[in-house]
Amino acid sequence: MTKKHPFAELIGLVFEDRDQDFSYCKLAVKENLYNPYYTVHGGVLYSMADTGMGTALSHLLESNESCATIEIKISYFKPVRTGTLECKSMVINKGRTIASLESEILNNGKLVAKAYGTFSIFGPDKTSKYRS
Repeated sequence: MTKKHPFAELIGLVFEDRDQDFSYCKLAVKENLYNPYYTVHGGVLYSMADTGMGTALSHLLESNESCATIEIKISYFKPVRTGTLECKSMVINKGRTIASLESEILNNGKLVAKAYGTFSIFGPDKTSKYRS
């Protein structure tokens, strides 16, 4: 079952493929994603990488586990103004409590950013009012 993801919906992020340790998502470039210089805000690309990594990792988790970002390092190579953004994310290594991942973000087939991330893996929070 796929969980609802309100933030992904907000920016227009659509997942087209998810597998055991991989995810692939797309986003159509729109003006509401621009910064004041009429290029896509870096936070949009970061959000694609972060969400893609979390989705790739989620398929390796037990039903009572969750994950959260510890850190992500992203390098931006080219500005984005038009077209479609694609994000390919994969798990590099998964331990019991920590996972390492990477994402590549392409714009019209050209690499525009690369990210490496570390995620925490944890069991259910019995005190949270938001647990499912």
